Amino acid sequence: MLKLNAGFSRKVGEPNYGSRGASVNVELEVESSLVGDADALMNRIRNLFAIAKRAVDAELNNELVIQETPGSRTNRSENASRNGRSTEVEPVRYATASQVRAIRTICSRQGMDAAQVANEMFRVDDLNELTLREASTLIDHLKTERVNGRKVAAR
Repeated sequence: MLKLNAGFSRKVGEPNYGSRGASVNVELEVESSLVGDADALMNRIRNLFAIAKRAVDAELNNELVIQETPGSRTNRSENASRNGRSTEVEPVRYATASQVRAIRTICSRQGMDAAQVANEMFRVDDLNELTLREASTLIDHLKTERVNGRKVAAR
């Protein structure tokens, strides 16, 4: 057996120069035959980091986030009050495996780099960091291509 260990930590700023953070380390045992398959091993490592990142994001989103900046990954519920007394924070819902697969497939067919497109549109480093809504928007965007300045459905 081979042990993979991935860690992720993040700090978020708060008013009056405060901050709070969370970190997690995840360990996973995988079959040692993966050592001979670099692509499969890297895929497992990426997935492990994505799990660690999601755990940290979920932990940070369970608490009140007072300071929000453009591009913030926190979704406030509609009934949240603005005075900070009773604000609810909804957990971030990430893209499904099917959405990520669709983005990769469409980009591949169009000769585009999926990670680069996602980064340009939503400032994420990995497709697994896209929210459910962002992934849906990206898929809709990718399904149209420009031909002579006109949008046409992608093949």
